[in-house]
Amino acid sequence: MKLYYTPGACSLSPHIVLREAGFDFELEKVDLSTHKTESGADFYTINPKGYVPALVLDDGQVLTEGAAIIQYVADLRREAHLAPPPGTLERARLQEQLIFIAAELHKAYAPLFSPAASEEAKAAARDNVARRLDLVERQFSDGRPYLLGQQLSVADIYLFVVAGWAEKMGVGLERRPKLADFLNRVRSREAVQAALRAEGLLEAAQQAA
Repeated sequence: MKLYYTPGACSLSPHIVLREAGFDFELEKVDLSTHKTESGADFYTINPKGYVPALVLDDGQVLTEGAAIIQYVADLRREAHLAPPPGTLERARLQEQLIFIAAELHKAYAPLFSPAASEEAKAAARDNVARRLDLVERQFSDGRPYLLGQQLSVADIYLFVVAGWAEKMGVGLERRPKLADFLNRVRSREAVQAALRAEGLLEAAQQAA
């Protein structure tokens, strides 16, 4: 398999899941400003949508959309216990979390990544992100370490990536200590550290510090 990614983008989520599940895979970086891959290919020929992630399967098929990719990868390696079995209420709970993260939290950041957005639009976006992070904070109020309880799932990995953008985008976590603890808990995992290192994000964080 080959994952097309952009460092620190939402493609970090399937990158981490592939490592958590123990797969051998290739990585190829995509410059989203030019839509060229590291090898010089036109990324639109791989994913006509033009954005990451895109996962090329061993038979050549291409799977897009992060929430779909991470569930597929989890189901390929069920012994990793990254997703409850299909057809169960627990799986519906996982999808409930993934849909919220994708449609509500991830989408709420959009003006903050747009150079064309006005300052008013960006301020409104920060408020929207903050409200959604407050909902996540409340989910952890019962002491659970992960979104579904005691077991790490692909939803936690997606949340780690998307919630991890908050401080860089001007949404502090000071009032969300449980979410901050969650982010540190996931960040400390070996697979997460390996993915961050492979994307050059650990070095960037150290230089910024």
